[in-house]
Amino acid sequence: MQTIRKNLRHVSFFLAILMAMTTVWSSAATADVIGTGELLTEQRADVDRESLLSMLEQQEVKDKLADMGVSQDVVEERIQNLTPAELAEFEQQLAQAEVGEGVVGIIVLFLLVFIITDMLCATNIFSFINCIR
Repeated sequence: MQTIRKNLRHVSFFLAILMAMTTVWSSAATADVIGTGELLTEQRADVDRESLLSMLEQQEVKDKLADMGVSQDVVEERIQNLTPAELAEFEQQLAQAEVGEGVVGIIVLFLLVFIITDMLCATNIFSFINCIR
C-alpha cells in the first residue's frame, strides 16, 4: 500500500506539471479573432494607398512636385505612413474634386499633409513651419 501511495504521488506531481505546461502553452498559442470590418478597412486602405501611389506616376503630378521642391520619395513614404482614416478622407476629397482641379487638388492635399506632419514634429520638410510642441 505504501509503494502505491508513493508511486501515485510521483504520478500526480508529473501530471500536475504536465497540465500546468499545457495550460501555459495553450494560452500563449491562441490567436486573436479579426473582425470582418477590420479586414475590410485594411483592404480598403491598401486599395486607397495603391491608388494614390499610381497618381504619383502621372507626369503632371511629378512636374508639380518638382516645381514645389518636394521629392517623390518623400511623398511615397508619407502615403505609406497614412492611417486608414486619413486615406479614406484623402480619397473622399479626391472623389469630390472636379476633373480639372484633380492634379492641383492632389498637390494641395499632399502639401496639407506635409504641413500638418511638420506642425506635429513628425517631419521637418518646410523650414518656415514651427513645431507646435
